[in-house]
Amino acid sequence: MGITTKDLALICGVSRTTVHRALHEGTGRINPDTKEMILRVAKENGYRPDLLARGLVKGETFNIGVVVLDVKNRYFAELLSTIGTEIGRRGYFVTITLHDNDKETEINQLNRLADYHVDGIIVSSVNEGEDYKNFLYSLNIPVVSVDNKIADGIPFVGIDQRQAMKDATVKVIENRYEKLIFVCPPMEDEGKRNIYVHKERLKGFEDATEQYHGVEVLYLTNWHYLEHLESVLGAAQKTAFICSADEFALEIMKRLKKIGKKAGTDYGIIGFDNIDILDYVTPRLTTISNSVTEVAETAVTLLFELIARKRGKTSLEKLELCKILPYQMIEGETI
Repeated sequence: MGITTKDLALICGVSRTTVHRALHEGTGRINPDTKEMILRVAKENGYRPDLLARGLVKGETFNIGVVVLDVKNRYFAELLSTIGTEIGRRGYFVTITLHDNDKETEINQLNRLADYHVDGIIVSSVNEGEDYKNFLYSLNIPVVSVDNKIADGIPFVGIDQRQAMKDATVKVIENRYEKLIFVCPPMEDEGKRNIYVHKERLKGFEDATEQYHGVEVLYLTNWHYLEHLESVLGAAQKTAFICSADEFALEIMKRLKKIGKKAGTDYGIIGFDNIDILDYVTPRLTTISNSVTEVAETAVTLLFELIARKRGKTSLEKLELCKILPYQMIEGETI
């Protein structure tokens, strides 16, 4: 068992109140020499503060919960890395849980985080709607959602997915591709889970294609999309795949490479997300950056503003709860 503030008080010959003042700034006046002596003794004896006990007293646990899909997807790995860094800078810890696209698992994880009295939660949700919004309200914990919008009223950070995909599609059309194949396997799960991001990207694709005539449009919107590549590619038309995520684009490039087809030469292809491994893929995939670092940083900042407001430490009554950040077209070699 570690040394306690009671032990420090006995060793230093002072009261526990004096020890508390030495260890915590802004808790009362203390003689500088006494403070220096207490801090030295604490260090020599390996004193570590009991954050749980302190949290129970102050109503803070210095712990933030984060709930995402998984860490196999490079987007979420990057998101978690930045969130962890930003939260750590503020002296807090992070508890990461993975819902693996299961709605009940996500609810159970959120309930468990609430049981552990985390100070706030960041979630990329597989749930959505008014009932779920009310559930989040019932937790009485500040929550910020990223990527998939849950419902109006739940703080949200993301990019304009629809406009970004529209821009991507227009770029492809302006490069004189005659046949556009929209690849979005998650659409098969519509109605089963929250796929807000992919639905917005589909809308953006359709916004663009409705403006142009003479372009053939096809859709691959189920998880067996790779089985249909050769039949939809064709030879007569200049064809491009427009993918709702980089991982789908990379799978297509891998499959078509096996039959001697090269991206950017035999067909065009564009992704979405700008995951970090694209720097190691040849040819370099053209894609949309969804500003994962900025989304993560903004989500953490917004969450701590909500936490401060809940504790009455700020008067931010008109706090902006929906933050839409800029995106960027990343030029590659595949369009």
